[in-house]
Amino acid sequence: MDASIETRGSPVHGSGRIALAAALVLGVCSCTTFSPHSDPLSVNVAGVEPLEGEGFELRLAVKVRITNPNDAPVEYNGVALTLELNGKKFGTGASGDTGTVPRYGDTVVTIPISVGAFNIARQVLGFLNGGDTTKSVQYAVHGKLEGGLFGTKRFSDKGTFELPTSAAGPN
Repeated sequence: MDASIETRGSPVHGSGRIALAAALVLGVCSCTTFSPHSDPLSVNVAGVEPLEGEGFELRLAVKVRITNPNDAPVEYNGVALTLELNGKKFGTGASGDTGTVPRYGDTVVTIPISVGAFNIARQVLGFLNGGDTTKSVQYAVHGKLEGGLFGTKRFSDKGTFELPTSAAGPN
């Protein structure tokens, strides 16, 4: 009886080919997606408009201007946004809109956000109890343009705006 075993190809050899092929595909994708000379997107809040809400909920349409300083367009198939006021989360929203931020160009994206009654009350109480005589509001937006596995782009912006004197209360 012959105790030798004949093998017709090592399973390690076959899985090595698969691993090599996967590494090549990922390498090609990452070269086109993660360009070493890619600059981050620039985002500015372009406007805020009221929307119809339900009950005690406040709904706002936040418009952001997204500027692409790169040589390749940015395709997106969804957008999400978080709005903070005075360092506290105020509202969140998302949209399934699709579009493109052109190469060396910009576009305005509108994201509807919802603000709960407790977040509104917290901000109002903060203004009443804060004792800030200038009544300035610090805002920050954080979000992302969904672009698939390797194409999602995150963005943020922050700044300050002054409340009108009638909204700031007596001086």
